[in-house]
Amino acid sequence: MKTDRPVWHSLSPQDVAKELVTDLERGLTAAEATARLKQYGPNELVEREGPPFWKLLLNQFNQFLVIILIAAALISFVLGEWLDGGAIMTIVILNAIIGVVQESKAEEALAALKKLAAPEAKVTRDGHRVTVSASELTPGDLVVLETGNYIPADLRLVESVNLRVEEASLTGESVPVEKYADEQPSADAQLGDRHNCAYMSTIITYGRGRGIVVESGMNTEIGHIAEMIQSYEEEPTPLQGKLDQLGKWLGWGALAICGIVFLAGWIQGRDLLEMFMVSVSLAIAAVPEGLPAVVTICLALGLQRMAKRHALIRKLAAVETLGSATAICSDKTGTLTQNEMTAVQLYVDRTLLTVTGEGYRPEGEFQGDGRPVDLVAYPGSRLLLRAATLCNDAFLENENGDGWRMVGDPTEGALVVGAAKAGLWQEELAQDYPRLGEIPFDSTRKRMTTLHPDPRYGDYVAYVKGAPDLLLELSDKVIEDGTERPLTNEKHRRILEVNESLASNALRVLGVAYRPLAELPVSPTAEAVERGLTFIGLVGMIDPARPEVKDAVALARHAGIKTVMVTGDYKNTALAIAKELDLISGEMVALTGAELDRLSDAEFEAQ
Repeated sequence: MKTDRPVWHSLSPQDVAKELVTDLERGLTAAEATARLKQYGPNELVEREGPPFWKLLLNQFNQFLVIILIAAALISFVLGEWLDGGAIMTIVILNAIIGVVQESKAEEALAALKKLAAPEAKVTRDGHRVTVSASELTPGDLVVLETGNYIPADLRLVESVNLRVEEASLTGESVPVEKYADEQPSADAQLGDRHNCAYMSTIITYGRGRGIVVESGMNTEIGHIAEMIQSYEEEPTPLQGKLDQLGKWLGWGALAICGIVFLAGWIQGRDLLEMFMVSVSLAIAAVPEGLPAVVTICLALGLQRMAKRHALIRKLAAVETLGSATAICSDKTGTLTQNEMTAVQLYVDRTLLTVTGEGYRPEGEFQGDGRPVDLVAYPGSRLLLRAATLCNDAFLENENGDGWRMVGDPTEGALVVGAAKAGLWQEELAQDYPRLGEIPFDSTRKRMTTLHPDPRYGDYVAYVKGAPDLLLELSDKVIEDGTERPLTNEKHRRILEVNESLASNALRVLGVAYRPLAELPVSPTAEAVERGLTFIGLVGMIDPARPEVKDAVALARHAGIKTVMVTGDYKNTALAIAKELDLISGEMVALTGAELDRLSDAEFEAQ
């Protein structure tokens, strides 16, 4: 086995298998997997142990001012001034305890946030499919991938069937990425462009595939990020630097004054022990022994106030640094937005309806012109939502009453939640109209079709969802007021205008159509089924902004702090969210990475 690892995404599956000495069909043998596990170690993210209590305590005494106080206390004890020495040491110890308690609490909270559940993984070993703990995976293992699985290690795909992976945990973007095993990008391809690889901690939202483990544990991409976070070396904050400098000035100043007083007394012929005690007393009086405790208490109070507002701060001294911030750069997905794709607009029966509600909670109402409406008045709306939910591979589940969780593609999940808000629950629909066949989504057709029994349309019906412009090309009728009408050129143009309007507002738009079938095809094909469709309507979706963010941005601006959104999403989407949050106004601009690279420092400062 070679230790100099190649650039995996630039190699073909056969070259990867040769490099890792594995079989693309049978995988590793059980014996070889065990041997490699000993060589590479468990497939786990290793969290460094935090500093022990004694080290945390010792770190509280490394400031020059505190050292002077300790020295003054020791001298007081030597001279028998127990009251003065005890008072000084009490202040020093109190200051240290407050610092240790706050830092240990923050470290414990961060450790809890970093915990990742170790999922199981399906692998092929000795030609047999077995389920093992993800921690037992090792380079060369052949992993089987299915919808809903978390990617257990960094993989080079060897097979992909309509495979889509959400990489939000790695890149921050919630829109699933299509994966292709037969792609072979250049060696310098960026992480987001490596469509032939799947990475640890990401999740499969659609399709299936297989992949060879090329990196495990801390050698994975997410492992590198964890390593960088843990190896970051902290620098003293401005307040720490100033306090240390003040301590040195006071210390040397006190020593100089004490020396002068002692020397003057010696010249005057006074008792040396008496002059020494006077000098020490003067030194103790000159040093503000309460200053470290006052600063620590003030920072601790600030930390507690921020914690109540859900701000987790690891280091006590960082409270002061945060208070000096002049700019905040924030990611978009999951930070400024909810990372929960939500259906917000329906276009059906020649009417644009708004859908209210937040995230994956199936709670909300339908509005027209800002007023609640009864969907009975828009019969096509229930058909639209029913079709979108049945032609769907995502599902909504309630996590033991703790909230709702979406399994599958977030875009499909938004359709499921939208239907539930109308009382159309996916499980009930699936029982009444079970899926009898399907034509899976692919990136060429940009649509998906499912087949169901439905006596209202004869015997069977095909529901189709996908890119609106392509669906319209396959349609010759349209639903208006719940009735099929001919799809004229004027109606075609109008639907495309609405689609473009929704898309210009950063909405992800899907069209939905159907076709009655007299009989169920034995082997349904796109050419045979996806023609002569009846277009139902459009659904517009977006990852909405968090409701509390707009006020937070306003507060930051009022405090003189510049707020900047940094995202890998499309520019129009970023602009729409920025405008909604009042992040952008007047002549403010949005820059792509390429545009930013071309700016000089002066031009950047002028932005």
